Amino acid sequence: MKKQGILNSHISEVLTHLGHTDTIVIADCGLPIPPGVRRIDLALKQGDPSFLETINEVMSDMVVEKATLAKEIQLKNETVQKETVQLLEGIEVQYVSHEELKELTKKAKAVIRTGEVSPYANIILHAGVIF
Repeated sequence: MKKQGILNSHISEVLTHLGHTDTIVIADCGLPIPPGVRRIDLALKQGDPSFLETINEVMSDMVVEKATLAKEIQLKNETVQKETVQLLEGIEVQYVSHEELKELTKKAKAVIRTGEVSPYANIILHAGVIF
């Protein structure tokens, strides 16, 4: 059994196989997941696990060089947006329309579905490198 890090075997496997610039998505429970993109469903009940809790844990195991959020989060979910940027600790953040974000999810290696029930709580994490 793993001693530390993410215990979810599906997330751990995806992170292990990421290369530079590959992407994963951490999503609220309502984001449509495109056909053919791996779904890792963590949603247990409304709000559990939360979007922010999931980002925090994934980032403890993943090198992230950039993040993409829907620009709508800035007006419709300001609290989660601000807390997300704080968790990213200076990582470049780009904003695109929610429709464009949904298009970008088609290229993701996986979508991690959380129990989050607040609007536009979706993020694309772009893998960096350790060197």
